[in-house]
Amino acid sequence: MAVKIKLKRLGKIRSPHYRIVVADSRTRRDGRAIEEIGLYHPVQNPSRIEVNSERAQYWLSVGAQPTEPVLAILKLTGDWQKHKGLPAPAPLLVAEPKDKRAAFEAFTKAIEGDEPKGEAITPKAKKSDKKADEAAETESSASAAESTEA
Repeated sequence: MAVKIKLKRLGKIRSPHYRIVVADSRTRRDGRAIEEIGLYHPVQNPSRIEVNSERAQYWLSVGAQPTEPVLAILKLTGDWQKHKGLPAPAPLLVAEPKDKRAAFEAFTKAIEGDEPKGEAITPKAKKSDKKADEAAETESSASAAESTEA
């Protein structure tokens, strides 16, 4: 039985998430897997890549063949180089945790200098006002028609 290390697609239509799985080569892309060994979330910035290095090394050592996308991921994490005995690549970029509180305070300080704009130039008309205006227009048009007839 040929074993492949491949990506199993999850997520909605435009937000794909993948799991790195070990599966029989004859199974479907999203079919039954022997084992899940990692995650790949390409939509996040920077993309999230997590691989259980110990399990990846085991499956590579027993002959599992990675697909092209998984091979690229394993090269990024350094697991492929470790398996082949090559020098390790540069470390991956890790997203720094964002301080939301500091960003919010900076934003509020930036707008404190602005003067309040006040109310809207054209106030929103209520439905009852619209009905009264329509009634007044029909009365005035009716009286204008009567005056032209006379």
